[in-house]
Amino acid sequence: MEIPHLNRLAQHSSWTRAYTSMRTQPHHIAKVFFCQARNDGSSKSVPPTLLAAEKEEAKAVLTLFLKKQGLSNAVAARTINKSDVFIDHLVSKIHSKHKSRYLIGRELTTLEIRDALIPYLESLFEEYGDISMDFVENYPNPPVKEKPTAPISIPSSLLDSKKMKAMSRVSEIDPAGKLRPHFVYLLELGMSIEQIKSITRKFPSFAYYSLEGKIRPVVEFLLELGVPKEDIPIILTKRPQLCGISLSENLKPTMKFMETLGIDKQQWAKVIYRFPALLTYSKQKVKTSIDFLYEIGLSEENIGKILTRFPNIISYNVEDKLRPTANYFRSLGVDVSILLFRCPQNFGLSIEANLKPVTEFFLEKGYTVQEVGTMISRYGSLYTFSLADNLIPKWEFFVTMDYPKPELVKFPQFFGYSLEERIKPRYARMKECRVTLLLNQLLSLSSSDFEEALKKKVKKNQLDEDSSCNAKRGQPPKEK
Repeated sequence: MEIPHLNRLAQHSSWTRAYTSMRTQPHHIAKVFFCQARNDGSSKSVPPTLLAAEKEEAKAVLTLFLKKQGLSNAVAARTINKSDVFIDHLVSKIHSKHKSRYLIGRELTTLEIRDALIPYLESLFEEYGDISMDFVENYPNPPVKEKPTAPISIPSSLLDSKKMKAMSRVSEIDPAGKLRPHFVYLLELGMSIEQIKSITRKFPSFAYYSLEGKIRPVVEFLLELGVPKEDIPIILTKRPQLCGISLSENLKPTMKFMETLGIDKQQWAKVIYRFPALLTYSKQKVKTSIDFLYEIGLSEENIGKILTRFPNIISYNVEDKLRPTANYFRSLGVDVSILLFRCPQNFGLSIEANLKPVTEFFLEKGYTVQEVGTMISRYGSLYTFSLADNLIPKWEFFVTMDYPKPELVKFPQFFGYSLEERIKPRYARMKECRVTLLLNQLLSLSSSDFEEALKKKVKKNQLDEDSSCNAKRGQPPKEK
């Protein structure tokens, strides 16, 4: 059959280029034809030939996805051959995603099929990590995580054998008594054997990456970007999958795409160090997050600054995390776009476990919802602090400081200072001088400016006292 969309799609992204290159055989179709809906609303059965074509579409997407995670062609092919049930599941995902078009007989393009499946596959990888391959092969019985008492659908011996085999490669030596070249190279970069084993334990495919084909090119590319050599082990530990991604087809195009969104290309070394996983996300995943940032009112310039300063924001699911959190802060009267720009970390917190307890804490202390909203608007980091370790002990000391409660609304930054190293010593010094400074003066001034403020306050109080005494005696006040 003809493939009318391949040339257009090949320009869309590196995903598409790789995907379409796998599908140049004449019997692979680029469009899935859905049946017309009956008058009663039900759908006719899809002809077997079209179902087979749909499965080929799903296999092509899944094969490329597995290869992007570091699997070799042979391993990816073996996994596909064992995953008939999962392939059927992916076909049902296509139908579900485009149900309305399915009912009216609308044709789907290769791009639409790909975009229906890739986010789902990425979500599986995020959830199951290096055992996502086992999820695929054993579907519909997924791996059980952190529930040892529950029935385990995947034989633990199978999973253990894969990991043990990969782990053994780390310590294997050749007849000359040397480790494998890529492990020697990593040791020279400053990694320890234990670090390499830790990476392999979480991501077994890392043990099979070649030095010249995968690891060295990525490391040298990071060094060229200005990443310090001592940061390389940290980056690889955080996201070893980086070494399994093509520089020319994935990493570099992804970076150029990110730069069009406003990331400062001079800051790539810092961005990658902060969140190396950013470069492993699909273009569609990134675009979904960026669209939401525009939706809440952020400018292109500010989005670029957020991505540079806190690239982790892309990892937060829009519908499960970003949107609900934005709605919660709006309920407090907060300008969400300003808050997200000032402190994007808030949007990674749990509403139930982190945000609501902090709000309830201040409400219990007598503050109104409006006042709580003002506090978070003035000090975006307020909700990132621990109740037990920060807010409660500092509040308990605050109520002994003879300041009215509204002072915290004016200066919620109080909770950002060290209780033992800043708040208590400064307050003791102020009491020693028998004066009272505003809360922000007490804490925000430098040491020299703080002492100067105390001197001025002491002198002013002395002059006020002298003026009061002179007034009682009928004498004119002294000139200040």
